[in-house]
Amino acid sequence: MTYVLIPGAGGSGAYWHLLVDELRRRGREAVPVDLPAGDEDAALPEYADTVRAVLAGRSGVVLVAQSLGAFTAPLVADHPAVRLLVLVNPMLPRPGETPGQWWAATGHAEARAAYAAAQGRDPGAGVDLAVDFFHDVPDEVTTGLLAAGEQPQSAAVFVRPNPLRRWPDVPTRVVVGRDDRFFPADFQRRLAGERLGVAPDELPGGHLLALSQPALLADRLEAYRSQVC
Repeated sequence: MTYVLIPGAGGSGAYWHLLVDELRRRGREAVPVDLPAGDEDAALPEYADTVRAVLAGRSGVVLVAQSLGAFTAPLVADHPAVRLLVLVNPMLPRPGETPGQWWAATGHAEARAAYAAAQGRDPGAGVDLAVDFFHDVPDEVTTGLLAAGEQPQSAAVFVRPNPLRRWPDVPTRVVVGRDDRFFPADFQRRLAGERLGVAPDELPGGHLLALSQPALLADRLEAYRSQVC
């Protein structure tokens, strides 16, 4: 059984490094994918081709996708190697919906603002990496990751057509960070129910669970794996 890990915005497989270590300690193969996120000529079809190249020659794959990676994952989950799809704090797409359309269609801005207000934070504040993403990530992990520089994310993936026509016929699980400030847990639960008809599982932690809670996330993935193998 192999875990193939699709990152979110920026497309860097380095995001998964702590989870890779945890899975390998459990005796599992884990392969993080680098997506061509900085390429203005690359969008969802090219992202999917990149993941399919990693899947080639493999069997028994658990496909894991973070955030924006949930737009790529269903495009490749019909591959015969894929046994299970796990989406972590995902942008859950409808067929044909682009990542650029997703924000308004889901009411994301309103949900994020309402959660900020409930926590006593400024509901009108812009997105801040420290506040919205790294608030629960250990300082040394944050420093190490940011030292490499911010990963570019081209606009192409947000505006070019999404070739998804139906959700793949593969078992799908959703993991939600209970303390996610960018995609609040209530917002994610609503989308998972409306768009996939599933109830997500929750873990303590924010949007970057693979950095803040890698051991708990690895345990959750292993529990899912045991259900399909």
